[in-house]
Amino acid sequence: MIDINKVRNDFPILKETVNGKPLVYFDNAATSQKPQVVIDSIVNYYTTINSNIHRGVHTLSQLATDAYEEARIKIQKHFNAKKSYEIILTAGTTHSINIVATGFTSLLNKGDEIIVSALEHHSNIVPWQMLCERTGAILNVIPMNEDGELVMSEFDNMLSSKTKLVFLNHVSNALGTINPIEEIIEKAHKFDAAVLIDGAQSCPHIKPDVQELDVDFYVASAHKLCGPTGVGILYGKEEWLNKLPPYQGGGEMIEKVTFEKTTYAGLPHKFEAGTPNIAGGIAFGVAIDYMNEIGFDNIAAYENELLEYATKKLLTIEGLKIYGTSKNKTAVISFNIGTIHPFDIGSIIDKLGIAVRTGHHCAQPIMDFYNIPGTIRASFSFYNTFKEIDLLVEALKKAKMMLS
Repeated sequence: MIDINKVRNDFPILKETVNGKPLVYFDNAATSQKPQVVIDSIVNYYTTINSNIHRGVHTLSQLATDAYEEARIKIQKHFNAKKSYEIILTAGTTHSINIVATGFTSLLNKGDEIIVSALEHHSNIVPWQMLCERTGAILNVIPMNEDGELVMSEFDNMLSSKTKLVFLNHVSNALGTINPIEEIIEKAHKFDAAVLIDGAQSCPHIKPDVQELDVDFYVASAHKLCGPTGVGILYGKEEWLNKLPPYQGGGEMIEKVTFEKTTYAGLPHKFEAGTPNIAGGIAFGVAIDYMNEIGFDNIAAYENELLEYATKKLLTIEGLKIYGTSKNKTAVISFNIGTIHPFDIGSIIDKLGIAVRTGHHCAQPIMDFYNIPGTIRASFSFYNTFKEIDLLVEALKKAKMMLS
């Protein structure tokens, strides 16, 4: 069970007001809010142990290195990676995807095929299009249906000996659909294709086990998990990470440098050139601890109650249409009201203190499928309340009346 009052007290921003109204924050799919313990960890790093890591013999450097590497181990255990060096600390999900997409440039040939889903965020589309331009590989797309689910029979038809890589999100950021990644991974592996799963939207709601999934790459961002911006992970099976060349050159990722030849360091440093976001990495570990203390089963159960309640309440508004009606979804509702532009509604309810996302959510192909310019997206977290949903519904009714 979640003690909602205790949880909300952990998040200082939830006491803020916007336009003279109490903040109602329903933009969690874009970024989550941060508990005080995470904020404190960032301040503590810069106040007490600020130093560069891995390179110094002095005490501050050793303390900072220990804290950073302890965070990596926390993240390893959370995702159940076999080895800590299979966790590459990056600038976020987009950075992680680009590391893999760039690395596969040397592994693909003209005519090879890679598969993406129709439900992707642009960050899991554009890097692969760029990869195809570099290599001559062919990009195939698993189509979606009206419920916002993938048409798995089409995926089956796409798989062949030419398939080298399959990549898709665990959860759609625009619709909340939970994709059947276990089935997709198993089927792809029968054709010896590697699989990358974008976990940016799933990790706040689901605790993935990368070994149980048998996934080759899994990527995520700290800022969706109550952690700071500018840090994330690339999990990769050791054998795959060893196949990929370094993404960028610089300090830390080298073993030996001469003007004639450079040899690269082993994992994870091979992919971690330069000074990292040290405070962010440490705070990521603190955020993981915080969410595990609450418990992901508790989080999922409570957020599902919020989703069911909000769905029923929103559907009482005449003309409101929900996009993405999969039976398996996380606490995200994308909707429009009649022909009113979502931006106009979002602007009005912001005056009432309510934060939602409007637009195509960096998932323009989904909006094109539905033939709409965008949606209003309300995304819920374990620190939201049923009362806040009531406030959203009342605000939407006012906006509708003003714009009709």
